[in-house]
Amino acid sequence: MGVIVPDAVERYLAGLNRASDAVLDGIARENEARRLPLVDAEVGVLLRVLAMSAGATRILEIGTAIGYSGIWLAGALPAGGMLFTMEMDPERAREARENFARAGLTDRVNVIVGDAQRMVAKVSGPFDLVFQDGAKSLYTPLLDRLVALLRPGGLLVTDNVLWDGTVVPGFTDHVKNGHDTRAIAEYNERVASHPQLTTSVVPLRDGVSISVKKM
Repeated sequence: MGVIVPDAVERYLAGLNRASDAVLDGIARENEARRLPLVDAEVGVLLRVLAMSAGATRILEIGTAIGYSGIWLAGALPAGGMLFTMEMDPERAREARENFARAGLTDRVNVIVGDAQRMVAKVSGPFDLVFQDGAKSLYTPLLDRLVALLRPGGLLVTDNVLWDGTVVPGFTDHVKNGHDTRAIAEYNERVASHPQLTTSVVPLRDGVSISVKKM
């Protein structure tokens, strides 16, 4: 049984997902053996729905990996829209660029290589949507800067906020990195009480928080 959502429910939701395509399916299949920390397809379609509902033309992503979540996001952009996505690992960034090219999205994506803490100080807002899925230890340190980069009414979306349930004391015996667990628990408290945000958590896969910047 899944830690957050039972396996049967996850399979049912996966069966309803019609938004994927050959490139996304191929990346997911190729990653089965590698087990890189990519979002699930159901989180991917949530990202696309949120980007479309926000009418996003400028999106910022923290944590490119190999471009899987970025394809979901960039696929929602209109002509002339742009996804700025940040990745620390140059090799993963190179592979991400190849995957964006496979998806026909090169003209809508700018892959930025480097430390997100430094890079976010160099980009200019406003952004319609920010997706945070990088190093968990950076969730809280980056929060105020990411909020500042959002337009009023824009969305801050954060993955892995339930961290296999380990953020809930006594919920599970599952063991994950304790430092990351504490970092995510701290972030959840901060984002829930942030004076500029209204936040809800969706218990989909590993937990996704969705925050809207107040007008």
